[in-house]
Amino acid sequence: MKSTGVVRKVDELGRVVLPIELRRNFDINEKDALEIFVDDNTIILKKYEPADIFNGSMEDLIDYKGKKVSKNTIIELARMAGLKVTE
Repeated sequence: MKSTGVVRKVDELGRVVLPIELRRNFDINEKDALEIFVDDNTIILKKYEPADIFNGSMEDLIDYKGKKVSKNTIIELARMAGLKVTE
């Protein structure tokens, strides 16, 4: 892990301000979603990138009723359902 040397205090609502330099480096803009991970005593923030709800793939995504599904998953599910699929 690399230290940035930046220290921020948590406000009364539990908020922390990310410095503009970090937001620029990681292409984080207003209203962008961040995922929160925990590893032992470390909190990790990662810019949220949608992925296939079944296998985590981030390629060839299709939005279906607010959920992301990859084309490969759709093909696999169709085959499992007994449908003949031609690509």
